Amino acid sequence: MPTVHLICGSTGAGKTTYSLALADRLGAIRFSIDEWMAALFVQDWPPTPDLAWALERTARCEAQMWRMADQLLARGIDVIFDVGLSKREHRDRFRARAAHVGASTRLHFLDVDAEVRRARVHRRNVEKSGSYSFDVNDEMFDFMETYFDRPSADELVGAEVISGSERG
Repeated sequence: MPTVHLICGSTGAGKTTYSLALADRLGAIRFSIDEWMAALFVQDWPPTPDLAWALERTARCEAQMWRMADQLLARGIDVIFDVGLSKREHRDRFRARAAHVGASTRLHFLDVDAEVRRARVHRRNVEKSGSYSFDVNDEMFDFMETYFDRPSADELVGAEVISGSERG
């Protein structure tokens, strides 16, 4: 049975870096929302942050990702969703969607302190290398801190939990 790997963590936790390594290790196919948003929509980003604008485009990307993932899962190929999964409802939808196509799920939670994550984001904005897709300013980072729902104990049963100290 193929597995849908759900990568979860707040801004700067290292989700994309982790998902790249996981894809290599498992031979899985990875879907990264930051890469899709950067390629398709960042050039049209509104001058002031607009959550509704971003969520609508994220939903379009995710729908297309699932169309592709369905084909891979039907062939027994694991997929990795590096899409933030900031809200419990979002994670629940992805778990239900995977179950609908007969795939198992595994949550990977990157649990990293906010100060470490903010420093990573600042460094990534300057270096524009590695997992960089677009600048994340302090206002965006602070908003995501209030938006992110940490996975509950029941979600973490059987999950892979990676702490900040394990990631360097």
